[in-house]
Amino acid sequence: MAEFRLTQISDTHLTRRLGPLTDNFNRVVEHIDASRPDLVVNSGDVSWDGQTSPHDLTYARTLHDALPVPSDVVHERHCHAFITTFGEDHWRFDAAGWCFIGLNSLVMNSGLPREAEQFEWLASELATTQGQPVALFLHKPLFLNTPDDLEHESTAIRYVPMPTRHHLIDMFGRCDLRLVASGHVHQRRDFTYGRVRHVWAPSAGFLIPDAIQEQIGIKEVGLVEYRFQPDAFEVRHVRARGQVDVDLNALR
Repeated sequence: MAEFRLTQISDTHLTRRLGPLTDNFNRVVEHIDASRPDLVVNSGDVSWDGQTSPHDLTYARTLHDALPVPSDVVHERHCHAFITTFGEDHWRFDAAGWCFIGLNSLVMNSGLPREAEQFEWLASELATTQGQPVALFLHKPLFLNTPDDLEHESTAIRYVPMPTRHHLIDMFGRCDLRLVASGHVHQRRDFTYGRVRHVWAPSAGFLIPDAIQEQIGIKEVGLVEYRFQPDAFEVRHVRARGQVDVDLNALR
């Protein structure tokens, strides 16, 4: 395969009771139907409340099953319910000379058996990349600007927490990591640190107002499109036609 086209969506927060989020997701589906990538990756927060409302996960799965191309999902806070509904929360595949890896960042630094199992699996997969460039997809960004940033470490809400962050960076330092694609912050951002490009996908569903969350990147709904060729890739930041910047306060 000379080229692999991937579309990343994130933070869809789907639930049957919040129509504006379904409307935005449907606009994304229409865009994907027109562009027809090889794969869609949802980088997390698929449902509104997967913990107390399993119907939200089921509803989100139904909408993802209706996508016109195959899809993968990384991360959900509630592993058992998520895996039961969507399947594994981490994965690896190869295409166009690249190795693609998806990880569940919400178990990192948790001490849960699931965390150790994921890292054992990751070590095994990275040992077989054979010099291929690697693209990593996960829910939380690795960091704000540099690996040693300590902002928000007390709550570990926004970025992959210490010390797991350094362990993860060390593991990927042994391979040719080129891209870290994440979501979670509900802001669009794109920067390069060292040889690695960090792309934050915005929410496909809604914005978090400044009174709740400071502005770091661009606050808008949308998605991200990638084209991977052997040893190269392109990024296109996209807003699907008809998507609306829904304010979180309007959903409460």
